[in-house]
Amino acid sequence: MLKKAIVVLITLISTLCFSQSEFELGPDSQRQSGVPLGEIIQLRFDESEIYPDTERDWWIYVPDQYDGQTPAALMVFQDGITYLNETGQIRVPVVFDNLIHKGEMPITIGVFINPGDFIGEEPRGNVYSARNRSYEYDSMSGVYSRFLLEEIIPEVQSRYLITDDRDGWAIGGISSGGICAFTVAWQRPDRFSKIVSHVGSFTNIRGGHLYPDLVRQSARKPIRVFLQGGSNDLNIRAGNWWLANQQMADSLEFAGYDFMTAFGDGGHNLIHGGAIFPDTMRWLWRDFEVDR
Repeated sequence: MLKKAIVVLITLISTLCFSQSEFELGPDSQRQSGVPLGEIIQLRFDESEIYPDTERDWWIYVPDQYDGQTPAALMVFQDGITYLNETGQIRVPVVFDNLIHKGEMPITIGVFINPGDFIGEEPRGNVYSARNRSYEYDSMSGVYSRFLLEEIIPEVQSRYLITDDRDGWAIGGISSGGICAFTVAWQRPDRFSKIVSHVGSFTNIRGGHLYPDLVRQSARKPIRVFLQGGSNDLNIRAGNWWLANQQMADSLEFAGYDFMTAFGDGGHNLIHGGAIFPDTMRWLWRDFEVDR
């Protein structure tokens, strides 16, 4: 009954026209009394063979309920520091703590990974301006998928027991990180089954505007997709983000995908995505068996 109610709730959310004044963080994005806190481990990676001469910070979130005996689900976030900030527009560790505690999503190991800067060069100042970000995130090849599967996730698996079930692997991101999340699952649906894209860059930065046609013309892949976008998103030389996300949604519907949209009048940020993130997680994990 709870799962049915969650699906109905998300369906209603996806059909509403949100105004920016309605994008407020709810109780599930706030610290709650009696909810166990997960642990966050900060790491540094500067030995990539796939992206040579790059370095980056990354973090692993481990829920308090993880016991080391039962395999956990996995969710990877691009632009990791943005999703990790407990006082920001989106508060993933807080939401994970609350929903795992209530049994509304599985016990999930979170991986928050920043894009690469080049070793020896002065960083540009924030995660979105990292020098290798566009190459890593906007490229439509399988290189970033290899980076995750061959270099980052094995490090996670050496520390924690992760499920082998592809239905227990999810990936998400904002902007170029959003299209990156889609590309990873598109290239490797044998591993990643669930995608969350916040204001995804399905535009012509490195060919991403081709995805709506590819989705229509390719055999349907076993992936679940959540798209969030806003009518005040970017409209620049590379394309119109609002229209691009609508085209993606239309193509996903045409091709028969399991997908959901949450469209409003927000801009190129995580304010809307953060406000609905708890319900996004409920929808994304709605039929995955929660181990206790």
